[in-house]
Amino acid sequence: MKIATFNINGVNTRLDALLAWLRKEQPDVACLQELKAPQDAFPAQAIADAGYGAIWHGQKSWNGVAILARDAEPVEIGRGLPGDPEDSQSRYIEAAVEGIVVVCLYLPNGNPQPGPKFDYKLAWMDRLLVRAQQWYDSGQPVVIAGDYNVVPTDEDIYDPKSWRKDALLQPESRERYERLLAMGWLDCLRHVFGEERVYTFWDYFRQHWERNAGLRIDHLLLNAELAPRLRAAGVDRWVRGQPKPSDHAPTWIELGPGKAVKKRVKKAVKTVKKPGKPSTKTT
Repeated sequence: MKIATFNINGVNTRLDALLAWLRKEQPDVACLQELKAPQDAFPAQAIADAGYGAIWHGQKSWNGVAILARDAEPVEIGRGLPGDPEDSQSRYIEAAVEGIVVVCLYLPNGNPQPGPKFDYKLAWMDRLLVRAQQWYDSGQPVVIAGDYNVVPTDEDIYDPKSWRKDALLQPESRERYERLLAMGWLDCLRHVFGEERVYTFWDYFRQHWERNAGLRIDHLLLNAELAPRLRAAGVDRWVRGQPKPSDHAPTWIELGPGKAVKKRVKKAVKTVKKPGKPSTKTT
């Protein structure tokens, strides 16, 4: 089973690129972030024609997350990160796919920092830690995939010097990511690549793509039930090299066979509450 995460940076703007990637790489599950489309503007038919069922949490102009499943229909568990009923930004969605709980997130960027946007990022991460602990302890196989907007260590960026003031590298952001790993979540790319540098994001400025001046901010984390099934991980760099690309490249893992727990997942679907409507503001 191949599970991927991809910050598409505008699902309608880059729909052709998305469909080309789905055709070539055929991930079984694809988590998308930064849809930049309201709920009713998501290209559901085009994605269905490509062979994928989908659920999505859209938002006008900004944010937005989706989970796609090849030849299957994701079963929604929840949308909106629990813990703050006033936060309706479209950054988080959960689904059951073929016996696996798939969590897709688009963590706040937090810039500029210090300031309210960074405060929101840290508060969001604190809520994520609570939810992640619940899923880790659930006994179900779980993957949390997405754009975390956190560079975990200096080895995950081409040159940290010019980024020291950026929210992605702040000690508070990194400390919360480390607390996720301390629960037992496995950082798949780091586990597979070891000390080798691997990047998932290259911004549009100063020829960062051409110079391979990248950052690793897209992560897939597995809990103890799912981690033993990890077989491979990688980055589809070719997508970043296409005309008018997203500044991210799809990042993926492959899982070997294992026992499904569909009955327990179905039970979880019935117990998670739904949040309110998304706002049109972003941070």
